[in-house]
Amino acid sequence: MNNRKKGELSWYIPDGYIPPLSSGDLVSHESICVLNCNNETAHLKVTIYFEDRPPLEEIPYEVKGKRTSHIRTSSLEKDGEKIPVEVPYAIEVQSDIPIIVQYSRLDSTQKELALMSTMAFPIG
Repeated sequence: MNNRKKGELSWYIPDGYIPPLSSGDLVSHESICVLNCNNETAHLKVTIYFEDRPPLEEIPYEVKGKRTSHIRTSSLEKDGEKIPVEVPYAIEVQSDIPIIVQYSRLDSTQKELALMSTMAFPIG
């Protein structure tokens, strides 16, 4: 059995942006995709940073053991405050156990939509 650590505790995504409009049936959105390969639940704290305002700090989220979760950034909320549309932001994901984080964006602001996905930046 391989006891090697799978993932990291800290992940960063420097480029976030929720468009104000979408075209067609698909809604533009962004997702923090988390893979928890461990048996126990991962307890996350998500912080959203902005250019011109204080961050939304330590938004709690859980990912059960041996599961994946796709967290829509538009659903994140702290004390009734959400990420505003049309505002650049960055994301920090902290976990109490190692996880793997990927970031995805669906941009449907025009008829020729675009889907982008990239690994977040881990800090070990």
